[in-house]
Amino acid sequence: MWSRLQGRLRPVGCGVEELRRRRREREAELRIARREQQLVSKRLLRDDAPGEAEEGYVIGILGEAEIQQFLHLAKRGTEEKERQRALVRLRRGLQHPETQQTFIWSVLEGSMRTLVGLLTSSQALLQLEAARCLHELSHSEQSAVAEACLPATSYLLTYLSSHSSDFIELCLYTLGNLIVESEAVRRQLLPQGIVPALAACIHSPHLTVLEALGYALSQLLQAKEAPDMIIPSSFAGSSVLGSPLPQHMLRLLQPGPKLTLGLAVEFAWCLHYIICSQVNNTLLITHGALSTLGLLLLDVAGAVLRTEDAGLELVACPVLRCLSNLLTEAAAEAVEEQMQLGDERVMAALFILLQFFLQKQPSLLPEGLWLLNNLTANSPGFCTSLLSLDLIEPLLQLLPVSNVVSALVLTVLCNVAEKGPAYCQHLWPGPLLPSLLGMLALSDTEVVGQSLELLQLLFLYRPEAARAFLQESGLQALGRHEAAAQLQDRVHALQQTALHG
Repeated sequence: MWSRLQGRLRPVGCGVEELRRRRREREAELRIARREQQLVSKRLLRDDAPGEAEEGYVIGILGEAEIQQFLHLAKRGTEEKERQRALVRLRRGLQHPETQQTFIWSVLEGSMRTLVGLLTSSQALLQLEAARCLHELSHSEQSAVAEACLPATSYLLTYLSSHSSDFIELCLYTLGNLIVESEAVRRQLLPQGIVPALAACIHSPHLTVLEALGYALSQLLQAKEAPDMIIPSSFAGSSVLGSPLPQHMLRLLQPGPKLTLGLAVEFAWCLHYIICSQVNNTLLITHGALSTLGLLLLDVAGAVLRTEDAGLELVACPVLRCLSNLLTEAAAEAVEEQMQLGDERVMAALFILLQFFLQKQPSLLPEGLWLLNNLTANSPGFCTSLLSLDLIEPLLQLLPVSNVVSALVLTVLCNVAEKGPAYCQHLWPGPLLPSLLGMLALSDTEVVGQSLELLQLLFLYRPEAARAFLQESGLQALGRHEAAAQLQDRVHALQQTALHG
């Protein structure tokens, strides 16, 4: 998952400061690699009326003539009910990709202009059905659809100030689908004030609107130009960080009875994209992001113990990523000030999630281990908690999962070992030696390299560890890697340290 720069052990005379310097270099590479983004996706909001199927609204693929007929009826029908039925039939037809394609081809014939005219109608039911038709189009996988919908986007933006929460929700999901697809749509909406319009929505008392807002905002924040043109202030009044959005997002993410899973998922991903941009993470930390995310971590871990809800990993993943990336930039005093949750509470919560991932979603184990790495890298307090809670054995039990997991587990153990003799005393003697010998039997250079570094730290602080290593055929285990170009110097250095101290 991540690329690393392998540090090289100097022959024999490798001190603790040198090990730390190399580890800092590798951490810099890891931090860059952690700027991953969730794959973009589109949402489809369907709430078909219960009687639609019975009333003959189940429509197959529509041809151009049928599309034009329904639009004509919707525009010129003599009765409002008849006009609404025509739009419902069009909407049901637009659920088919073939109809969507035909609709886009017929744009030159005025189909989109007619639909936009119905969207701006003074009759609420026609307006809503026209918006639903646009929503079906916005979910299309055809890249031309978003730009074909461009004439409607300004109106969708205006309707975010509507009095109807259902209508606002529909407009938000539609805009979110279009924003992620088309740079032209974003280029049009940014100067028109999409960021202030979204910021206004965050005051809504309706959870459905807030969740839709989180989705639309996360789509906007994933744009390739977001770090340069959306998150900082490039358009007057359109900077995400210059708006009230970050503070209100953190407020909404505070654990409590009003925090729903859907809300937490959407806004946690929003924070993730902002943090990954590295535009101004200090501002988020100043607003209390570490404290809020730390409390949310405890809340998610508590929920894991109480319920079998499989959706919890959807919020755990962005929360772990946000904390991990913020910790790489936060000053030590900020971490200490904001994460006054008790080292042991945070550590216990993290291991609850690691066990949950191990059983339900092993692919997320690296996310939790990456946070554990960042917590222990510069904090003796978190290292102490890891030891006082007897979590070394549970950590070692993760080694067989994958090479990526093994490398991260070994990195965390290196964080503990480099804190000095008192910490190494808890690592040795114990189950660590058999585990490390098992890692040396592997061929993965990343895993073996981390094993060599951990052994070097142990030999520096616990000379008896070197003797035990020799008694357990450690030299033979090292000999397997003498021919590996990336490991030769390390292997030689460790052999010399084991034999001569």
